[in-house]
Amino acid sequence: MSAQKAAGPVDSREVDPADYETDVLVIGCGCAGAAAALEARELGAEVILLERASGGGGSSAHSGGEIYLGGGTPIQQACGFTDTAGDMEAYLLAALGPNADAEKIRLYCEGSLEHYEWLSSLGVPFKPSLWDSPSWVPPTDDGLMWLGENAMPFAALAKPAPRGHRVTSEGYGGKVLMKVLAEAVDEADIPVHTDTYAGQFILDGGTVAGVVATRFGKTVTYRARRGVVLATGGFADNAEMVALHAPRLTGLGVTSDGGDDGHGIRMAQALGAGTARMSSAQVGITLIPGLVVRGMLVNAVGQRFINEDQYPGLLGQAALFKQDLAVWVILDEKAYEEVPEQERWGVVPHFAAETVEELEQEVGMPEGSLTGTVREYNRHAAAGEDPYFFKNKRWLRPLEPPFAAIDVRRGMTAPESGSAGGGGASVFTLGGLQTGPDGEVLDVSGTPVPGLYAAGRATAGIYGQGYISGTSLGEGTFFGRRAGAAAAAAPGGKNRACARNKP
Repeated sequence: MSAQKAAGPVDSREVDPADYETDVLVIGCGCAGAAAALEARELGAEVILLERASGGGGSSAHSGGEIYLGGGTPIQQACGFTDTAGDMEAYLLAALGPNADAEKIRLYCEGSLEHYEWLSSLGVPFKPSLWDSPSWVPPTDDGLMWLGENAMPFAALAKPAPRGHRVTSEGYGGKVLMKVLAEAVDEADIPVHTDTYAGQFILDGGTVAGVVATRFGKTVTYRARRGVVLATGGFADNAEMVALHAPRLTGLGVTSDGGDDGHGIRMAQALGAGTARMSSAQVGITLIPGLVVRGMLVNAVGQRFINEDQYPGLLGQAALFKQDLAVWVILDEKAYEEVPEQERWGVVPHFAAETVEELEQEVGMPEGSLTGTVREYNRHAAAGEDPYFFKNKRWLRPLEPPFAAIDVRRGMTAPESGSAGGGGASVFTLGGLQTGPDGEVLDVSGTPVPGLYAAGRATAGIYGQGYISGTSLGEGTFFGRRAGAAAAAAPGGKNRACARNKP
């Protein structure tokens, strides 16, 4: 889908009096928008939330429900792990780089324990138990999971600790997180105006002071005395923006609720807002982590190119951006049988053979290529070693006949999102608006745009080129709170009653 074209701003004198007036106006009711609204309300500001759909939740509600938290949370402690903000920071700096936002990562890690307490105080549930195997989304309700912290090269840079905090749920936990946040928004008496699409900013002397929106074909205007917070999501659903900024994603499946059309980003760009890292993306390739970690991931000429126990999204990025998705999972019968059926997501090998040479011919690799790779892998695995990529010895053993291959490009239902993965992958964008540590939107010269804040996937967030599950919900809610607080603290104040009635 494509966004409505973002129009330039309108002068406040053209829309006075507005239909609604408030202190802080939040656009988008996913996890970042809900967090921003709650924080602004907690600080005493009047708040209105706008949501383009008929109900809140957005892509957050469709997510697996992992929230990246660390520094020694009660869940980590209950599972027997010690952790520090410094180790969490070191891992994220490495895994999200290059060009990850070091200042935001530091703030996020230092504030992680407090953020866990905030989520818990709202009623977000986490079970104190560990899922101890690589996975997109574990088939259990265990509340803690590894997200590549114990894989090389990261395990040598920071003391490993699992930091994937999973919201307790049957199936994906994003819906439970958003239910809790929606209930908190309702209890805080924050009006949510649904079916309302923000299209233009209102400027008052150069300061963002509201928006012009449409609801069922009619124009509705909103004035914000202190600030506007954009939490409108990314742009993976906008084919035009993807082709312009991230052409490698063209034609792939999308992990979203269908509404990540980039319209908030374009609205801000019409004011001169800067963007960053627009080509970056999370790539969920259609492999099963429990299978690949027991075998190997190879390219079209039978070569390994990464250690298979890394976070699966980093495998996906390497597969797309370095191998154009021409990758295969090579395993043996024992590896396949070791993975419980419920963890296989219905995946069966595309090819099987009694010898590596036969498998090599069936998948069309150069003669001797895969044969040599398996021979070398087995030679070192027999000694519990992987001198090429340093996969954890827990997963190392020689592969034995019969052998099998899974073609990642053939696609299936993408485990991370439940959406169909086009071309063997399902993606969402990581780039977006440039923001400061308090969510202030920066223009192309690095100067804050007065009155405008943003959080979540509408921004470039903490990311460089990498991604780790749980950081979208984690940094979205964390920096959503900071943006809401900054907007609430801006000059303006309550000087008249805000409209409290839902439309």
